[in-house]
Order: sequence, then structure tokens, then C-alpha cells
Amino acid sequence: MAVLSNKIKGWIDRLGAVWVEGEITQWGVSGGNVYGKLKDLDVDATVGFTVWSSVRAKLPDDLKQGDHVVTLLKPNYWVKGGSLTMQVFEMRHVGLGDLLERLERLRQSLKAEGLFDLDRKKPLPFLPACIGLITGKDSDAEKDVLRNAQLRWPAVEFRVVHAAVQGDRAAAEVTAALLTLDADPEVDVIIVARGGGDFQNLLVFSDETLVRTAAACVTPIVSAIGHEADRPLLDDVADLRASTPTDAAKRVVPDVADELNRVQQARARIGGQLTNLIAHEIDRLEQLRSRPVLSGSAWIVDSRAEELGRYVQRSGELVSHLLDRSERAVVELRSQLRALSPQGTLDRGYAIAQLPGGAVLRSSSDAAPGIELLLTLSDGRVDAVVTADSAASQASAG
Repeated sequence: MAVLSNKIKGWIDRLGAVWVEGEITQWGVSGGNVYGKLKDLDVDATVGFTVWSSVRAKLPDDLKQGDHVVTLLKPNYWVKGGSLTMQVFEMRHVGLGDLLERLERLRQSLKAEGLFDLDRKKPLPFLPACIGLITGKDSDAEKDVLRNAQLRWPAVEFRVVHAAVQGDRAAAEVTAALLTLDADPEVDVIIVARGGGDFQNLLVFSDETLVRTAAACVTPIVSAIGHEADRPLLDDVADLRASTPTDAAKRVVPDVADELNRVQQARARIGGQLTNLIAHEIDRLEQLRSRPVLSGSAWIVDSRAEELGRYVQRSGELVSHLLDRSERAVVELRSQLRALSPQGTLDRGYAIAQLPGGAVLRSSSDAAPGIELLLTLSDGRVDAVVTADSAASQASAG
């Protein structure tokens, strides 16, 4: 075992010193020496470190738990205790310029992906039935949001999820709270509230995982971190940035008094417009009723009486003319008929001789002596008998 331990120590001793960056999560002083722990900023990894009193005298006096530092350290394996620690040679606060530079690089990267674009920001509901609130437990931010929201609309409901809003657990807890509230179908909007703070305490709200989670939420998000100067990345990716938790409550929840006033004003405008419309239509109706065409029905007969009289007179004239012309035509036809009728011939002294069978005698050769004939004259009929003398005379004449 001793051989193995010594070999491990020899191998570790050959490792050189290295600069690392992290957060001091433990800082304890014993006998002038410091024994602490340093946590990685991005992953869940922690190492113990030792600052000997000789080195501590050269370090800044204000180092403490929670500080963000860069450290020059070298691995050290303690054979007797079987533990691995890091021996610190230098330690100093991370410069504000370094933090701002990294934050700006992340900001530009997220902006290039379109996470800050205005067209992707979702509108807030006019009157949310249930509001999700992520904030520290018993914090002033929680009290401000709840009080101001309920003063504006007493019936509003909240779904509050408490989370750490600073420290190494804050980013993970706020991210988990966002996922929980976004998955709740009853939550209409989510408020992330904190009552301001210094730059380092607000770095949690620029955590890349938290910011990307907020950007992926389907529920509208309001960032109410309450620190104008530093502007964490959550402010840029949220659908609405509120300057304070109180401002968030006012921006999310409408004032019931204001809304009732707007309703009254709208009703007054609608009533006035309806009254004007009815009055206008009444005037139009009176104008229509005053026109002669609708004032009485006698004008229809009066205006057409003269025209009707002309039509009656004209029709009488046409009928009389037609009757006269027809009468003349009848007279002419009657004269033609009389001129062509057998009676006219008889009236001129002619007679029609008919044989006993009724046939008209047309030739003297048909009138044999002794044949009885029927003579039709203009005023009647007489019987006659053909004699021999008449037949002979007809023969000699022939």
C-alpha cells in the first residue's frame, strides 16, 4: 500500500501548477491556514484546496465564500491521509472586464441565433386567469407582485414556485421552475421576479441553460429582475421586460377600475352612436313620407284620369271608323252579290227552265215535244209543256 501511495504522490508531484476559475463554496480558516472548496462554474465538479498561511498573506483580504476567483494551484497528494488537495499559490477575484467579455460573447451568440428577435416574442394575455410566479421564498419581490396584482384585479390567481435567486443552486432551480410552470396548462403567463441585486448576484439570470429554457417556453414570460444597468440575458429573451416586480404586476394584470371605466365609456359611445343613427333614420323616414308619391293615393287616379279619357275617346273613334269601313265593305259586297246572283238575272226578264228530273234545260234538243218543264221566273214558278210547233221552230232555227 505504501508503494502504491508513494507512486501516486510521485506521479501527482510531477504535475505542474495550473490556473483555474471557479466559485469558492467553502472558506474556513484554521491555524492561519485556509481550507476550502472551489466549484466549477459550468458543471458539477468541486475540488478541495489549501492556502498555507505564508501564501495567504499575499492574497486579497476580502476573499470569502461565494466569490468568483481565478487561482493558480498545484495538485498535492497527502500520503498519510490518502487525500488529494490543491495547494494554492495565487488567488484573485475574476475581473469585471473578463465577466463582461464572456457575457457579451454569449449575448452576441444568442442574438445571432435569433433568440432576441422581436417577431418571436409572444403577446401577453389581456386578462390571465392564472399567473405563474418564480421568486425567492418570502421575498419582497413576491409580496410586491401579489399585492399589486390583487389590488388591480382581486380575482386573479397565482401559481407560485419558490426558487433560489442567487448562488450556485439558483440557475438550476429557476430553470426547473420554468419547465414546471410552462407544462401547466392553466398558467397563462410566467413572471420571474427578483428585487435587484449586485452584478455577480444577477449573473444567474444570464446562465445559458436558463436563458435557452426561457426561449423555448410556449407560455409568455415576463422578466422582472429589477436591475436596469446590468440587464441580464433573461431580460432580452423574455417576451416582456419589467423594470421592477411592481411594474410586472401592473403590466400583466389590468386595473379593474380602469377597465370598468373603459366599458362605461364604450357603452356611452355606443349609445350616442345608436341614438344618432336612429334620429337619422327617423329624418329619412319623414322625408320619404312627405313626398307626394307617399302622401296619398288619389294622385294616382288624378294623374291618370286625363290620359284614360284620351284613351277612351281614341278607342271610340277607332271603333266608329272600323264600323264605318266595315259597313261600306258590306254594301259593296252586297251589290256584287246581287249583281252576280241568279235572282238578278231573273229580274231582268229571264227564266230558268228545268226538266222533270230537276236538271236545267240548256239546249233545245233536249226539249222533246210533250216534255213538262218547270219555269222559274223573277216572281215565281210556272209549269209548261213543249209542243210540236215549238220544237219544230226550234229545229228550223237550228
